[in-house]
Amino acid sequence: MDLSNIQSALREAGLDAWLFYDHHHRDPISAAILGLPDHGLVSRRWYYVIPAVGDPRKLVHRIESGKLDSLPGSKGVYSSWQELESGLDAMLGPFTRIAMQYSPNNAIMYVSMVDAGTVEFLRSLGKEILSSADLVSQFQAVLSQEQIASHFAAQSALDDILIEGFQVIGSRARSDNPATEYEMMIWFKEAMGRQGLTTDHGPNVSVNENSSDSHYEPTSESARPIRSGDFLLIDIWARKDFPGSCWYDITWTGVVQRDPTDHERTIFAIVRDARNAAVSAVRTAFEARQPIAGFAADDAAREVIRNAGYGEYFTHRTGHNIGAELHGNGAHLDNLETHDERRILPFTCFSVEPGIYLPEFGIRSEVNMMTTADSASVTGAIQEELVRI
Repeated sequence: MDLSNIQSALREAGLDAWLFYDHHHRDPISAAILGLPDHGLVSRRWYYVIPAVGDPRKLVHRIESGKLDSLPGSKGVYSSWQELESGLDAMLGPFTRIAMQYSPNNAIMYVSMVDAGTVEFLRSLGKEILSSADLVSQFQAVLSQEQIASHFAAQSALDDILIEGFQVIGSRARSDNPATEYEMMIWFKEAMGRQGLTTDHGPNVSVNENSSDSHYEPTSESARPIRSGDFLLIDIWARKDFPGSCWYDITWTGVVQRDPTDHERTIFAIVRDARNAAVSAVRTAFEARQPIAGFAADDAAREVIRNAGYGEYFTHRTGHNIGAELHGNGAHLDNLETHDERRILPFTCFSVEPGIYLPEFGIRSEVNMMTTADSASVTGAIQEELVRI
């Protein structure tokens, strides 16, 4: 936990305090920011408040009284609900404007961890509960130099693995024994393991209409063979196999043993231009040192697809934050599923992945971007036309 920087951020935001609260591990964000283990028994509610000025305070149940002993600050204990309420009142007495993992109207649900009843009770004490969304981005999404280096290591390895995978698919398609979607999913996982990479599930290897399912994952029972003439999408993600490493997440599309049709080329060009519009919007803002929110980058991509007449076929956000978690806690490029007003911060990573999903095939083009104080750039290879496999 970086107490000094948290308190500085609270003062800069005009907040009196940041209140952390958990029960049954409902708020992994609290554990991550405070440096608590994300395992072990949390059968009773605990509270930890960091004031903008002064020492932190704790409130824990007597039978789990050591739960926050690794953290600085004075400790109060409770057993009954009456003691809990009076303890919270006393602990928060000096503070009015309090940040919590809360989002008005659940607009940014990724940080909306606090239950409504807790918010209601704190409001009854005269507290103004404000969203910690921007604070969470600052203390969860900003990457260390080691994490940035791990992203580029994963990028270099995975880009090479994808090229080799295309070669395997093509060779098998020319034989009497074409690889199935599932077999290639396993091949990619094993190739990643040989390069010191790990993944949580996937990748998505899908042909023809399966590529229109943006979260398709083949099984051994249902997988289709990848034959000459097929349309192919591969969405693949991995990170270096050590704690805290940063993910790399890309999607490429192509056709097997044939030239793309004019229709496929047209759809790809629209998706590519939408991707480039979002990339340009973020890059331009950072070069000018102007703030840009996640929704604005989504708008840039979505406008291209809507103007081409395919808006209804772009059914997800343009991108997501990337960090030690694949879908991290920073700003997402989103003005569809949410109106993400969080700023894209320096030294963060995120995907840019617009798509058009038609009944017969789906096209998504996904790259990752990394920001600095005054720049934003794509970190890996950039697909400019459909791959002929």
